[in-house]
This record gives sequence, C-alpha cells and structure tokens, in this order.
Amino acid sequence: MQQQHGLGQQTQGQSIPQFNRGGHEIFEAHEIIQCTINLLDNYTIYRSFVKDQELMGILDRQSAYIRTQYDLTVECFKSGQKPSQETEPYLIPQMKQPVYGMQQQGQAKKPAASQAEINDAVISTLMLNIVKPHASALARSATEVVNPVVRRVLASQSQNFVEMAYELFEYQNVRGYYQLPQLPGQDMHAMLNEFAPSMGGNQGMGMGQTH
Repeated sequence: MQQQHGLGQQTQGQSIPQFNRGGHEIFEAHEIIQCTINLLDNYTIYRSFVKDQELMGILDRQSAYIRTQYDLTVECFKSGQKPSQETEPYLIPQMKQPVYGMQQQGQAKKPAASQAEINDAVISTLMLNIVKPHASALARSATEVVNPVVRRVLASQSQNFVEMAYELFEYQNVRGYYQLPQLPGQDMHAMLNEFAPSMGGNQGMGMGQTH
C-alpha cells in the first residue's frame, strides 16, 4: 500500500504534456514521414545511374527541396506548433510546352535485364512513380490530421509534389519517354461540352433574396 501511495504521488507530481492531436493522425504522420525518408533514399540510389545533366539537375533540386520539407514536417509534428520556416513553393525553373500526339515508336518497352540497361528514361520514370503517389498520400493524410499546423503543412506540400511530378512529366514528354495521345477532334469537342453550369450561370445567385 505504501508503494502504491508513493507511486501515485510521483505520477501526480510529474508534468504531463498536453498533446493537441489525435491518435489516428500520429499514425498518418508517422507513415508520411517514413515515406518521405524512403523517397529521399531512392533519390540517393537513382543519382548514381543518371547520365543526363538536366535530369541530374532535377533530381538534385527536388531532393534538396524534399529535405527541407522533411525537416519542417518533423519539426511541426513534434511540437504541434508553427515551424520556424514557412513552406516555400516548389517552382519549375523553365516551363516547356507539352508535346501532344504519339510520335514514332522505337523498340517496345520491356523490363531491364541488367543494371547496364538502366538509363535516364528508366530513372525519370522511377522518380515520377514515387513522387505522384506521395502527392496523393500527403493530401489524404492532411484530411486525417486534427492539428491545424500539421494539417496545413501536409496540404501545402501536396501541391508542391504535384509540381515536382509535372516537372518530371515535362522532362519525359519532350524526349518522347512519356507520350501524350489526344482524342480525335470531334470526340474531344463532345467531351469538353458534356457538362453545363448547375444553375444556368449566375441565375441562381439571387436565390433567397426578397424584393
């Protein structure tokens, strides 16, 4: 009984921190932070295979940006408070016009048989295939986070990962690695005009007003 009483006094005397977040968001944040580590580790591996200097520039620029966002996320996740730095937007240095249509095909694609076949087309595809789902994962995780700071940090990062994915698409598209087929003109026109405004433009804006 004496031991129990002493333990109770010790517990009551301790300062227990008040965490302003729910249990579910802890798991979500853990998962997204671990996925960011995995992404950066993959970029480190890919770097040794890159030959094209433009792709190397993209990889290094994105890797540096992702590291800043990783540090920022860890900081606000641990504290629950506004981080010491704002989430900076990721900017593509020079936007390119997309190349539409299917170009002349070379050899059919197939899995690499050895490391010697891992080229810039393969590496840029691998990069794109981890950046795109990470953008989705950030947006999904943000919807599960109660803490307003962490939620906004994850949501803003999602938009920036969309930009990084588009930068990789651009790189692939102009080189013919990622071709962009289009629908025939008549089909495209029909699809674009399939929907109409819900209330006939601004006609519904006056609903509820009395004269």
